[in-house]
Formats: sequence, structure tokens, C-alpha cells
Amino acid sequence: MPASFVSGSDKSKLDIKAPDENYVVLVDNVSLDIEHRNVGGAPIEDVSPIGLEVGWWTAVFLNFSQMIGTGIFSTPGTILRQAGSFGLAIFLWILGFFLAAAGIAYYTEYLALFPNRAGAEVAYLEQAYKRPKFLFPVSFAVITIILGFASSNALVCAQYILYSRGVVNPNADEPWKMRGIAIAAYGIACLVVILHNRTAMWISNILSAFKVAILVFIVVTGWVVLGGGTRVKDSHSHFKNGFAGTNNNGNAIAGAIINIIFSYTGWNNANNVANEIVNPVRTIKTAGPTALGIVFFLYFFANIAYVAAVPVSEAQKSGQLLAAKFFTAVFGSYAGTRVLPVFVALSAFGNLIAVAIGQARVFREVARQGIFPFARFFSSTKPFGTPAAPMLLKFILTTIVIVGPPAGDAFNLIVSIQTYPNRLFDLALVVGVFVIRRRRSKAGLPRPAFVAWDIALYFAIAVNILVLVMPWVPPAKGSEPFSFPYWVPWVTGIGVLITCFSYWVVWSHVVPRILGYKIYEEVTQLANGELSKRFVHVYNDARGDEYRKRLQDEITEIEVVERDRTDEGGTA
Repeated sequence: MPASFVSGSDKSKLDIKAPDENYVVLVDNVSLDIEHRNVGGAPIEDVSPIGLEVGWWTAVFLNFSQMIGTGIFSTPGTILRQAGSFGLAIFLWILGFFLAAAGIAYYTEYLALFPNRAGAEVAYLEQAYKRPKFLFPVSFAVITIILGFASSNALVCAQYILYSRGVVNPNADEPWKMRGIAIAAYGIACLVVILHNRTAMWISNILSAFKVAILVFIVVTGWVVLGGGTRVKDSHSHFKNGFAGTNNNGNAIAGAIINIIFSYTGWNNANNVANEIVNPVRTIKTAGPTALGIVFFLYFFANIAYVAAVPVSEAQKSGQLLAAKFFTAVFGSYAGTRVLPVFVALSAFGNLIAVAIGQARVFREVARQGIFPFARFFSSTKPFGTPAAPMLLKFILTTIVIVGPPAGDAFNLIVSIQTYPNRLFDLALVVGVFVIRRRRSKAGLPRPAFVAWDIALYFAIAVNILVLVMPWVPPAKGSEPFSFPYWVPWVTGIGVLITCFSYWVVWSHVVPRILGYKIYEEVTQLANGELSKRFVHVYNDARGDEYRKRLQDEITEIEVVERDRTDEGGTA
């Protein structure tokens, strides 16, 4: 944990009262009011040092590009297998849409409250849970380091590239080549985001439009298949007895919901760049629902198109290649094995760029809280006016995870490990809306410009609890989702959370008590005007007297200024 250790003279101890630890100290000639100092979180930047490059269409396309990545091409077959029937699978896709819509509602309420904050959930959790102090910033920072990778989409991108080259089973036939391609694809995406922000946005927008066009083509093709205009025969028979074979195993259903949540991930990506939008609330309030509504329409009919061309029993065995089998059934083997895989690989690459744009802001916001090691380095936008340092860290973490897990189960394992802690954080976010509402009501503050419906909040709470509980139900015999015990991803996820809590306890309570110091926050300013926090360890003995005296003088000066201002107002 980055910190400065304050030592003073070892002369006789002065009778100096320790200032409140909630007072945030300004250094580097920074001038900020109390609100912008933001106790327990990142200092508020009224103007983003990255610029204002995000308009309404870019916000829509950022959400498009993260949602339409690899999920709709790689997970429908797995979801059909887990659900057991097409009817239940479609119902779960609709459930996922409503969960994402509820998410947009409470994320927009958070945005209305904190419009100048980037990083979305990192900022919202920080604001919702001021107590215990530093718990959520520390937990999110540790999660960001341990699970801050984008491996799954990079692996799918590599799989489809190899599939287009005639490698039928990349996991088994070319595992290391697949990993090498995945690392290269993600490395290029990181470079795009690092070198020029506006160029990265434009590339993301272009690839987003391309991905929407691919899905529109699949949807229209599905309608043509159902109309009997293709080589597929008797497509209507694929929908008979739509709920036959429905799985009632809680573990399998939870797995299907997790995969669907993964496919919708990205509905909040524009919130990550909120402080790069001129009017973030007005923009995202319409851009978010627009993107989600279009994506839901495309997802719904794409699933129908897949099953129209590929019987359910065959689709359930397709793994991550159902979209390729769809093209093969409709257009022949060349289209399915050469053309579509290239399209999906490009879609995955566009997703990597969109995710990198959003997550770079999340990493930077975590660093600005002061929790990250080398916080100033990761908060900086040097040398290109972009969050280059966070992207470098993400590339290193992603490379480690791509190389680490066994190739066969890498995709599902990575998705599952990431999802469990994410659901807990999302549950905390929903509850946090009620926490903030109560706090503001007690303070007599007005309602924000946007307020989420309570029914959306309760629905999100219910689904999150469902997804957190049901994976513990043992899977049916013979239908284990992994080559290792089914509970490994969930136990690993909980282990990560326990690690977060343990680190917070040791860092904020155990070590300070043993060594005899208190943790104070300082706001520093970087070369490009960026604001960041750092922590100072002020000892309880004479070594900390000099620092405490300086704090007392500063607080006294502020009190005098405020008193003079009040007196002037009364005289006037």
C-alpha cells in the first residue's frame, strides 16, 4: 500500500491534539473544497484530463461493442445445454434483459448523483459505503488486481481465428497457438487505447456498427430460414415441444444465467467514461436504454435463428461454436468454417477495445483513490493523454491468465470466477442506492435528477441472490460443467473476497495499531493536472507532532475564512 511515513523531531512530546482522520490534506499547491477532497475516495476532477470525446452515439456504441462481443456467438449452445430446452433458454434470455434494464436504472441514479466520476461501480461503491472506511475501495482494488483481466474474449477471438484456418478444435489441437493469438489480439487492442483516445473511440464505433450488422444479418437469415427460403428443411419442427427436456437442476440453471449475464455485460460501459461526456446524465439516460433495447431484440431473434437452422439436440453439443454451425447449415461449410469465424473474431476484437476503454478508466479511478500501489503512476495520463499505465497492468494480468488455466476449461472457468464476486458487488450496489437515499433524506437533500423504480431494485436484488445461492446445488450426475469439482469457481471467488477483507483488516487496523500510527489522506496533483490520493502514516508519538501541528494550523485558517465569510454575509 503506497504511503508516506511522517517522522518528526524526537524532542519532548508536544501537547498537540490529533486532528480528525477524516480531514483530507492538500499538497502540491492544490486548492479544493471539502466536497472535492472526497474523504475515503478519489478526489473529484471537474474536468477529465483525458478530454471530452464521448457523444451520444459513442456512448451507444461503447455499450454495443462490449455487449456484442463473443457472448451471443459463443454461449447460446452452452445455455441451451444448461437449460435443457429452448423454451427455458429463451425465458432466461428475457430475464437477463430485465436484469440489465434494472441495472441501467440504478446506475443512472448513481450517475445523477455523481456525474463527474469515471469508473462507474468503483466510484458508486465508494460513495455508497463510507463506512467501514476504506473497506470497499480496498476490496475493489484487490479484486481489480486479482481479477482484472480480459482473457475470455481474447481466447474466443483466437479460437475463431484458428477455426477459420481449418482447426476444428483449437483447445485440443492448437492450445498454445490459440494462447499466442489471444495475447497478440489483446496487445493490439491495448495499444489502440493507449496511443490515441479519439482514434480508439472511432475504431470502437466502427467495429460496433459492423457487429450490429452481423447480428442483423443473422436475424434476417433466421427469418428466411423459417420462411423456407434456404436449404434448411422443416425448420419449424425444431420448435415443437419447446419446453421438452427442461432442466430443473439449480446448478445448471444458475450456470445458464451466469452465461447470459456475461452476454449482456457492457450495458453500463458508457458510465465508465461519464466524466468525458458534456452532459452525462442526459446522454446516458437515453443512450443506455437504446443500446440495450436494440441488443435484446437482436439477441432474442438470433437465438431463434440458431435453433431454426440447427436442431436443439445438436445445438446443445456445439459448445462455443453454435454460430458457426448456423452458417454451415444455411450457407454450407465454407461460410461456416471460413467466413463467419472471421466476422466473430473481428467482433471479439472490437469487444476487447471497448472493454479496454472502459476498464482503463476503472483501473485509473481505483488508483486515484490511493489504494493502488504506485498510485501516482497509475493515475497519470502521460505520455499520450490516455490511461496508459492501467492498460499496461491489464495486459500483464490478462497474459498471465491466458497462459495459466488449462485450455479446455479456460473460458467457462474464467467467466465463473469473475461472475461470483461481481454479483456480490452488484448486490452491494443495489442496496447502496437505498443507503444513499436514506442518508440524503436525513440530510434534507433533494432527490437526484433521475430516480430508479423500487421494483427494478428489488428485482435486481432477487436475481443476484438467486445467482449467488443456486450454484451451490450439486449438478446432476454426468452433467458436471468442468473437469474439476463444480464448486471450484465459487470457492475461488469467495476466497478472493476473503483475501480482500483480510487485506483491509491488516492494512487499516492491525498494522496501524501495532506500529502506533493513524492513516491520513492527502490530495496530490500530477503534471497534467490529474488529481490523486496518497496515504500518510502519522505516528501517535512525537514523530507525528509536526504533521499534526501543520494540520491544526490549516484547519484553523479554514475556520477563520469561513467565519469571516459568514460575518460578511450577515453584515450585508
